[in-house]
Amino acid sequence: MVKILIRNTIINMRYIYCFFVFLFNTSMVLVSPFNRKAKLIIEGRKSTFKTLKHSFSPDDLVAWFHAASLGEFEQGRPLMEAFKEKYPKYKILLTFFSSSGYEIQKNYKGADVVVYLPSDSNNNAKRFVQLANPKYVFFIKYEFWYNFIRKAKLNGARVFQVSLILRESQYFFSRYGSWYRKQLKNFDYFFVQNEKTKQLLSSIGLNNAKVTGDTRFDRVLQIANNKRVFPKIKEFCGDLPVIIMGSSWEKDEELMKEILQKTNLKFKLIIAPHQIHNSHIEQIQTLFPNAIKYSEIETNSSINLSQINVLIINSIGILSSLYQYATIAYIGGGFGVGIHNILEAATFGKPICFGINYHKFNEAIDLVELSGAFSINNADQLKELIERLLLDKAFYNRSSDVCIKYIEDNVGACKKILSEIHMFEQKELDEK
Repeated sequence: MVKILIRNTIINMRYIYCFFVFLFNTSMVLVSPFNRKAKLIIEGRKSTFKTLKHSFSPDDLVAWFHAASLGEFEQGRPLMEAFKEKYPKYKILLTFFSSSGYEIQKNYKGADVVVYLPSDSNNNAKRFVQLANPKYVFFIKYEFWYNFIRKAKLNGARVFQVSLILRESQYFFSRYGSWYRKQLKNFDYFFVQNEKTKQLLSSIGLNNAKVTGDTRFDRVLQIANNKRVFPKIKEFCGDLPVIIMGSSWEKDEELMKEILQKTNLKFKLIIAPHQIHNSHIEQIQTLFPNAIKYSEIETNSSINLSQINVLIINSIGILSSLYQYATIAYIGGGFGVGIHNILEAATFGKPICFGINYHKFNEAIDLVELSGAFSINNADQLKELIERLLLDKAFYNRSSDVCIKYIEDNVGACKKILSEIHMFEQKELDEK
């Protein structure tokens, strides 16, 4: 009787999960006429199965990498490229959930096929897996689309979670999370960021995990070693110190406006907002009336950049290389739901500052403890920090050295993961 109840509960949970996926997808369809991102996803998904049908044959060896959005793509990118180099016979299938990932990377040369992931219905997952027939599946960071995972596993694929990081508060570890815990058994292996995540998985009976670190460290070092150069931005910076605000939000920008009014120190300010739609750019221009947009300096050679102190980056995809020009990096989001990527600045050895909401990010916690990064509560604290970093050379150099060493100490996740993949490959060969 108990077994029947458990089985019925699992079946019911599967239906409930699929129902909520249906509701979510329906809501995206309903809002798509008014929401550009939702419209792009809905329209983009329409071509997924056709693309798969014309891209793969039954004899192809396929490795499927799934990223929710652009951040997860950057996290998985070094592993994709390393996998392709080690196993050149494999075709790389890259899927995105978000339009902000797909629309920017749909022409990414490191993948053979780039498509939107369809909604996670049972039929979609079955058809997707039949067409792609992946041998290896890599879900980046914390993507859990259970029908896709289950169908891939039933189809004989090896399914991995890459750079996973978990917290005790997540539903897997709640008293109501038994169905979700069961779904995790479809993963062959978990490549996790830290020992805490490995312990959490072990606490629910999953011991197929290894601490391999975060592949983002491999990626940011890759970016630093192959950084793009921007002559106009270098000219704008001149000989003055430079503060770059990366992925800033309105609160961050208002804070920096207050700093400029309070300090006597001279520096150049580069603002690379998280959102670059016209209304936000106009808000920034209201705060900084003498600011100029990056698009303007790229197209107008007559502008005297030495007379301009604030530059607004109204372009996507260049921030990671811009940190080379920074003296100090301010990372946005710390007065909202959480900070954005700090490793891109750390790899260039730039002292980092951000708001108070950073405790969900291990690298931020680590660098604050090591004094490579600094959390501030208000404009007065930020002013004091900026002035100390710019005036106290020894303090600045210590923070810079901490950031560089932190990156160097944490690279190598891709190599560790590929070593485990090689063991899976070798095991299959031995079994044959």
